[in-house]
Amino acid sequence: MTKLTHLDDSGAARMVDVGGKSATVRSATAAGFIRMAPATLAAVREGSGPKGDVLAAARIAGIMAAKRTGELIPLCHPLALDSVAVDFTFEAEGIAVSARASLTGKTGVEMEALTAAAMALLTIYDMAKALEKGMVIENVRLIEKTGGKSGDWRAA
Repeated sequence: MTKLTHLDDSGAARMVDVGGKSATVRSATAAGFIRMAPATLAAVREGSGPKGDVLAAARIAGIMAAKRTGELIPLCHPLALDSVAVDFTFEAEGIAVSARASLTGKTGVEMEALTAAAMALLTIYDMAKALEKGMVIENVRLIEKTGGKSGDWRAA
């Protein structure tokens, strides 16, 4: 089993020292899904909900959240991201969200991609909750990461 890097020898929490690491190109993609009723989905697609363009707000929220991940998650390094993209796909039962973050740096961007996806989903919920309170956010997960000491990884 790999040693937990955010614990010191006595078991106390610590921020990992990345000072001696070399900067490499890194990226991560995360995804999630929000399940909703057909009428809610139609309103989001058409932009006819009471709060306006749901996906535009969700895209901006996801990008902003990725940029602030170091402030939101304890012990997470604040990163100077090169790029964040948040995309949406309409499906029969809801909206799939994909978020990708990248940089050239000393630590990975998995948490930034996950935070972007989660915040985009939460924003969709917030923008459409007047139409439906029973929407379900599910399957927020890492899809892939590239670069760094551990190399590339892709979900099965």
